[in-house]
Amino acid sequence: MSDQNKYTCNEYRQEMILLSLRLRLNKENLPESEKEMIQKEIRQLESTMDMI
Repeated sequence: MSDQNKYTCNEYRQEMILLSLRLRLNKENLPESEKEMIQKEIRQLESTMDMI
């Protein structure tokens, strides 16, 4: 496998963090301030992962 195709532990970790943030965001009765904080974290992580 070439270096370009390697899936690193860090990439996996970032994906799991992103998944957990999205799950938290979908919880009911989440205060608006916490939703905004989670959305900000999601945007930052997506940017880091070159998803946006």
